[in-house]
Amino acid sequence: MEEGHLEFGPLGKGCVHLCVDMQRLFAEGPWEAPWVKRVLPVVERLASARADRTIFTRFIPVERPGEGVGSWKRYYERWGDVTLERLAPGMTELLPPLARLVPPAEVLDKTVYSPWLQGDLHGRLQARGCDTLVISGAETDVCVLGAVMGAVDRGYRVVLPTDALCSSRDATHDALLTLYRERFGQQVETAMTEEVLRAWQ
Repeated sequence: MEEGHLEFGPLGKGCVHLCVDMQRLFAEGPWEAPWVKRVLPVVERLASARADRTIFTRFIPVERPGEGVGSWKRYYERWGDVTLERLAPGMTELLPPLARLVPPAEVLDKTVYSPWLQGDLHGRLQARGCDTLVISGAETDVCVLGAVMGAVDRGYRVVLPTDALCSSRDATHDALLTLYRERFGQQVETAMTEEVLRAWQ
């Protein structure tokens, strides 16, 4: 699959932009992903162009260290500084250029990587007549991965604007894009944001 080529044609009325976890939580502090600030203007441009067709997800940590089910309990023993009782106020909020788009954009909160397990994302999309998801945000190899695989399993066409994705690890970001292109070619397309916006009329 060539970069910048939407193999399955234009994006129609059934397209929705799912923007994953573009929050202060990932722009500063222990979980800072430096790419977040770099891709923010691109994500903002994409979301602004279709704010009424955008859903932002927010990752919400547990209240205090050691909470969580199964391996999440161990996870929050390791990452106690990013629990709600220790985070500075406002850290789970969307970054300001994106927060100003709500409404008409919507917000879906989740406590795990995937946005498909809480908040009835699939139902909300079906109510909009959605058949295609443009997925942007953070991080390519964690929460975006969860969003992509859930979308694929539910039969959505998935479009990834590669310049609107970010990770704290270059190697795994690149590896995931390679995986999508080489193994998910019938379900996942990659293109630059400019190409996506031209196709979404």
